[in-house]
Amino acid sequence: MTLFMKSFCSALLAVAMLGFALASFAPGQELPSAPSATLQQQKPAPPPPAAPSPPPAAAPAQSATEKKSATGETQPPSASKEKPAAAPSEPTKNSAAANTADSKDDEQQVLETIRRRVEEVNVIFTVTDKHGRFVKNLNKDDFKVLDNNQPPKSIVNFRSETDLPLRVGLLVDASNSVRDRFKFEQESAIEFLNEIIRPRYDKAFVIGFDTTAEVTQDFTDDTGRLSHGVRMLRPGGGTALYDALYWACRDKLMKEGARETRATRRAIIILSDGEDNQSRVTREESIEMAQRAEVIVYTISTNVSGVISKGDKVLERISEATGGRAFFPFKSQDVANSFAVIQDELRSQYALAYKPAELKLDGRYHSIEIVAQNRKNLRVRARKGYYAPQQ
Repeated sequence: MTLFMKSFCSALLAVAMLGFALASFAPGQELPSAPSATLQQQKPAPPPPAAPSPPPAAAPAQSATEKKSATGETQPPSASKEKPAAAPSEPTKNSAAANTADSKDDEQQVLETIRRRVEEVNVIFTVTDKHGRFVKNLNKDDFKVLDNNQPPKSIVNFRSETDLPLRVGLLVDASNSVRDRFKFEQESAIEFLNEIIRPRYDKAFVIGFDTTAEVTQDFTDDTGRLSHGVRMLRPGGGTALYDALYWACRDKLMKEGARETRATRRAIIILSDGEDNQSRVTREESIEMAQRAEVIVYTISTNVSGVISKGDKVLERISEATGGRAFFPFKSQDVANSFAVIQDELRSQYALAYKPAELKLDGRYHSIEIVAQNRKNLRVRARKGYYAPQQ
């Protein structure tokens, strides 16, 4: 009887254990996670040869980087394969310091430039005789300068600028009003850019405008790309001349000038009939922006009627206010001659820097007048004024 009871108890115990096991794998309960199973089963055994561990260079490189970020020290690599991965960790500190020093130098140069621009006024001007020929052999004593009708405090610099790097914007009217002679004007503009842009020294960009302005080629010294940008232009639509000039001065030449580390000459050549009918800014606002950006504007009229139109007067006003020149070719062939004269003038100018007698940082307009002394037959062409900086 005792033996029977023992057997019966053992059977009951086995059934109870089986029931507990089945209950542990009942629906709704999760199996042990894969990582814990892997740790329990694979930790004692070495990794199988079919799945080799990653190359030793990757892990030590990461650990070396982590140690450096935590302790500030870089440990040398333990194997030759690790050297390429660990090598950049050492120069990082030096390169960061160099970048910091460079940024401080750049910031200092910008501050110095701003201070100098606040204290000085820079003017590019052209001198011609009574026959319109350029005069290139003058010095600062041959000129009288007036700022708001007052002599300047001092002339800081005077030089004949025949070789400054050029930053040129070509603005081509692509409206319906210029359709008749558009092809010839394109080829004349391409010839001009090919002649005036020197590789690795000068830069130019091309904008076509009708109702809106479109950059068909951004700043480059590649005349092939510039030519392609001109040929991409297609006439059609209205004319937003003032908007195009305003935007080109503010967003192209002014920003490019802020990045320059050397003196450059900024100019815009406009090829248009001057008949604006779409702009949101006014003519005077576009002229003001050109003066703020220190841009000389040359205009070439596409009006071939032989009669001075309202648009021609607009082009003349823009060019004279910025120290440029307006051209009115009566034949298509004369457009190329106008470009040739502009090219010659850009290489035949003077640069003058002076400190005004009174310069308040109030943003107000100052008139500029430069005249040739003791030389009655000479004509000086410069921008009419500038806007004082604001604090």
